[in-house]
Amino acid sequence: MSFLELDKQFVANTYARFPVEIVSGKGSLMYSPEGKEYIDMGSGIGVTAFGISDDEWVKAVTEQLGKVQHTSNLYYTEPCARLAQIICERTGMKKVFFGNSGAEANECAIKVARKYAADKKGADYSVIVTLKNSFHGRTLTTLAATGQDKFHELFTPLTPGFAYATANDLESVKEAVANNKVCAIMIECVQGEGGVIALDKDFILGVKEICEKEDILLVVDEVQTGNGRTGSLYAYMNYGIKPDVFTTAKGLGGGLPIGCCVMNEKTEGVLGFGDHGSTFGGNPVCAAGAVSVMQRLDEKFLEEVKAKSKFVFDELRGAKGVESVSGLGLMIGIKTVRPAKEIISECIENGVLCLSAKDKVRLLPALNIPMEVLAKAVKIIKDACAK
Repeated sequence: MSFLELDKQFVANTYARFPVEIVSGKGSLMYSPEGKEYIDMGSGIGVTAFGISDDEWVKAVTEQLGKVQHTSNLYYTEPCARLAQIICERTGMKKVFFGNSGAEANECAIKVARKYAADKKGADYSVIVTLKNSFHGRTLTTLAATGQDKFHELFTPLTPGFAYATANDLESVKEAVANNKVCAIMIECVQGEGGVIALDKDFILGVKEICEKEDILLVVDEVQTGNGRTGSLYAYMNYGIKPDVFTTAKGLGGGLPIGCCVMNEKTEGVLGFGDHGSTFGGNPVCAAGAVSVMQRLDEKFLEEVKAKSKFVFDELRGAKGVESVSGLGLMIGIKTVRPAKEIISECIENGVLCLSAKDKVRLLPALNIPMEVLAKAVKIIKDACAK
């Protein structure tokens, strides 16, 4: 049996996989068993921030593997503490809780928000306002937080306690806050799974003002937008705000599973001993990989991300067969005249791996993708759009 046949026989049928098997890669190039080369414009859905088998990342991870691969959270390890220090010092936040994924990070943020409000106002202040078209995870609670009905249909009853407002409509947010006992507003600065749509700055500033006025928490989901993806270390920094809690995962680990919930001075003391936990959270190997990623996301590197972003936007905006280009940094959505699925299939044939988001072609290349490789991939994408 081929690996494709084994997968179809034994792996749960939850993914509509492309007919591509990857056996090796380096940087932004990946290879099939037959040796076909692909330019990776998806980075594992925004995970391999420094590409495949990055030398510095591999060194950090393998060195830690040679020391200790896991301890329980009853003990201290240096990579976990060092990573928390870096995140807090780079953001001005105060405490980090480590889990294994974006959904877990968002679950933690929801716990923090509800306990914060319960301690200050009473347990009935438990509603979290999220935005329509958002995506916050696939657990029952983060599905409930997700403002898309299609994700709710199969798994009801979902966790109660969520209200949905319209993105970029401040009056809708005010109405949701007025009609519910709210503990937090939770947003993505760029709605990734919702079509790679960046929120308006005035809207985000208005949401922050509401939170301050009503003493409710502002939670920013940076699972996909964080760790340099938008050209800033975290996407909220593009808007001149500081959240009470933010979550992140994906690109933080560079390819290993890690997620974190990051708290400011208002929320750092909300969780006490025994209030939350995670067996693998802060795993020293995953944390070592994440330290390697974070140490390289300096301002010079982030300026290079912005320059690559400008190149892609400039090339694609107004190109034949392209209706619009949305997003921020290297988180890009392309609305095409032809169906996105056709564009993606043609790109695969021509050696470029893209993603989709709703009816758009989605690009999430490695942040360090060489400009010449990026240019080659963009040309192939443009050619597919133009047909």
